[in-house]
Amino acid sequence: MIKKRTSSDKLLLLIKGFAMGAVNKIPGVSGGIIALLCDFYVELIYSIQKINLISFKLLFSGRWKSFYNYINAEFLIYLFGGSIISFFSMSLLLDYLIINYSNYLWSSFFGMVLASIYFIFPLVRKWRLNTYMFYLIGTLIGLGISLAEPINGNDNLYFVFFCGMISVSGMTLPGISGSFLLLLLGNYELLLVESVNALFFSIKEFIIGDFGFLNNKERIRLIQIMIVFMFGSITGLVFFVNVLNFLLKKFYSITISLIIGFISGSIMCLWPWRILSNDNKLKFYFPSEINKETVLMLICITLGAGLVYVLEKYGKKNKI
Repeated sequence: MIKKRTSSDKLLLLIKGFAMGAVNKIPGVSGGIIALLCDFYVELIYSIQKINLISFKLLFSGRWKSFYNYINAEFLIYLFGGSIISFFSMSLLLDYLIINYSNYLWSSFFGMVLASIYFIFPLVRKWRLNTYMFYLIGTLIGLGISLAEPINGNDNLYFVFFCGMISVSGMTLPGISGSFLLLLLGNYELLLVESVNALFFSIKEFIIGDFGFLNNKERIRLIQIMIVFMFGSITGLVFFVNVLNFLLKKFYSITISLIIGFISGSIMCLWPWRILSNDNKLKFYFPSEINKETVLMLICITLGAGLVYVLEKYGKKNKI
């Protein structure tokens, strides 16, 4: 499983990690889809699953090289390094795009997920009655999540920790969008926008020697929330990965068919033709006429699908 990587391989892993981290911030899109399409999903699950009691024994006994190799650290460092970079750098950009060009952004992601379903289907080695059944179950669960009404969130640290555990599911369960689940829990803006930006600007000010943020109670509160959220995410990541590792070993085709169902059902929440009603609820519609906006949205859908096509073909030729 552990491979010797060239400099170009490492750069590509960094880029893939950046892409995975970026789409994890979009409600309705799962970063795990990038992992599946770029053919590093299994290695991701395998590597994180190695963060266990054995690895901690190696770490605390000073066997650094054995620990490094055991957890496939090179792979994790470059992949999550890219994800961390995008987690902060994409926050402001995505906020801008969602506010100013939301229809085109949703169109692009709708095209990406639609194409993803087509390319992921062959991952099921053999379609049988049980795999079709679990695909249907996954579809219904994904659809149910997509159509659920958001609840009012809160900044209680126990709840924030729980949100962290839930949010990381999008990385391990393609089709289940962690950021969309945060939206349903009412904490998307607090945890993926306000807290992230507070931590980013605090680090930036710390680097240039400005410690004024230490006297800003609201900034400190948001940083505390971000830290608890991150610990919750790490806990959830280890938990979900160990469960998935077991399921993929014992019930590979059934697990993959369930994941494809999640993706198929959750695509509804990405439908780009939407409008916010007076009661602050999203309403979806089908375009009744061909105008400039509709044409541009169709182009964005095509570009999104085309990007997935390129990623999938490139991933097959350059397996990392």
